[in-house]
Amino acid sequence: MRIAVYGATGMIGSRVVAEALSRGHEVIGITRTGGDLPDAVRAVRGDAGNAEVAAGIAGEADVVVSAIGPSRTGGDVREYLTTLRTLVDTLSGSRLLVIGGAGSLLVDGKRIVDQPDFPEIYLPEAQVVAEGLEYLRGLGEGVDWTFFSPAPLIEPGERTGSFKIGTDSPVGDSISAEDFAVALLDEIEKPAFRRARFTAAN
Repeated sequence: MRIAVYGATGMIGSRVVAEALSRGHEVIGITRTGGDLPDAVRAVRGDAGNAEVAAGIAGEADVVVSAIGPSRTGGDVREYLTTLRTLVDTLSGSRLLVIGGAGSLLVDGKRIVDQPDFPEIYLPEAQVVAEGLEYLRGLGEGVDWTFFSPAPLIEPGERTGSFKIGTDSPVGDSISAEDFAVALLDEIEKPAFRRARFTAAN
């Protein structure tokens, strides 16, 4: 299978790339900066928000993975939604897996991002990513998307291959980025959450 990964050198994207390669998939790694990627990856320097780039990538890939998020460097966080729409509009029949945040997960029927103790510093990006999920949910049957929310805490760790899967509520407090990548590749290889959101935790 040919898998395209936007944000391929990031904390999560790099683990997705490594896991995909370990399973024998062809990987196209797309980055804005042209960062270092494994030799087995076809590296592309480009922006997911560029329709020409996105259309070219989607035309080559069976699956497009978005491992990018809103700007954390002072840019307009809402550009994330424009980029997401560009990826959707240029899919050309490919499947889209969006790595989102935990803020839209529900605890006692209320989104984590709406809880009073949600860290204010992360509020703008969490709100816009949650809006991205609602955008995907409003699409028709013609778009093959999946939204994958991590546990509230995701950080580098061990690849254990042991984790729980859920849908709209957290199933644990944390997950390693390595196991998150395992769960993502499992979903790519054996789809269980088409046009839906799922989550995972150790």
